[in-house]
Amino acid sequence: MCYSAQIWADFRKYERLGGKLAIKEFTKLAGWTKKKGTWVKVVPKAMRQAMTDATSGVLDIGTIELAREADAEAIALIAAEIGVQEARLVEANTKLASAKPTKKAENDRRIATNKIDAGRKKLDDMASPASANGIGRIWPGYFAPVMIRDPETGERSVVPMRYRCRLPGWTEADEIEKPGTYNARRDKLSTVWRKVFGYHHGVMVVDRFYESVCLHNLQRRELVPGEREQSVEILFTPATGEDLFVACLWTYVKPEGDNPGFYTFAAITDEPPLEVVEAGHDRCPIPIREDDIDAWLNPDPSDLPRQYAILDRRARPFYKHQLAKPET
Repeated sequence: MCYSAQIWADFRKYERLGGKLAIKEFTKLAGWTKKKGTWVKVVPKAMRQAMTDATSGVLDIGTIELAREADAEAIALIAAEIGVQEARLVEANTKLASAKPTKKAENDRRIATNKIDAGRKKLDDMASPASANGIGRIWPGYFAPVMIRDPETGERSVVPMRYRCRLPGWTEADEIEKPGTYNARRDKLSTVWRKVFGYHHGVMVVDRFYESVCLHNLQRRELVPGEREQSVEILFTPATGEDLFVACLWTYVKPEGDNPGFYTFAAITDEPPLEVVEAGHDRCPIPIREDDIDAWLNPDPSDLPRQYAILDRRARPFYKHQLAKPET
């Protein structure tokens, strides 16, 4: 956990909680991912579309233009790759139609066909609306809006953060070796997370979350002899439809070389309630109460019991579950 979560990509909804957009960070995100060619890979579609479709009353015009440029460049790169693969397909078909067809030509035709189909699906996906209600989805490695207390102004600030936390002192190589730091286990806060817990706290607003579970666990049975484990994706939602204010920890990665500084975060998780256990999963995010948000965003490292108390008196909704449908 969190295997993936559903987030508000309509950033204005954070305003109800007093959060102000960190415009500089969103501008940096659009420019950085455009330069790296990762705009589509690390920014959820709903978040991208919220930025490209925004008005100057929400984001500044420079940020909007950078986002639109990143979108256009991503489309051009995908289209160019389709063109390369179409030429490869023509060449393969020509060889296969000759008197001496080869295995290589068969393989080229298969690969080119698959890549052309994948590219066209990417273009169709970029052109389609994220969803009717403006909600977007994130995966580990994606960026998402997280609300924190601005260290300089003390105000609540909404910052784009990568959903995988780089722990203090870690390098990119450390992240690759230990990629699970999108999940901050409550029982590890005093050890693995001791340099972050009590120092850098955030809140991510979600109205659902997803988990990958074993089908036989979901069906509450043992594997039959010869049966292999099969994973399915489950969607969990609060039965009463309320929003969840998920407790998070964050760090800031300083600029290095051509790489700009950026924020990273993890969701705090704990043992799940019975209904999540019965659905086959063993972790659950910790949603804090809305009236605890201010205290959570202003931690005192010398008073960690106060922070643990906030986690202990968490909101406790009943989670309904169902098999997840493919995201469009």
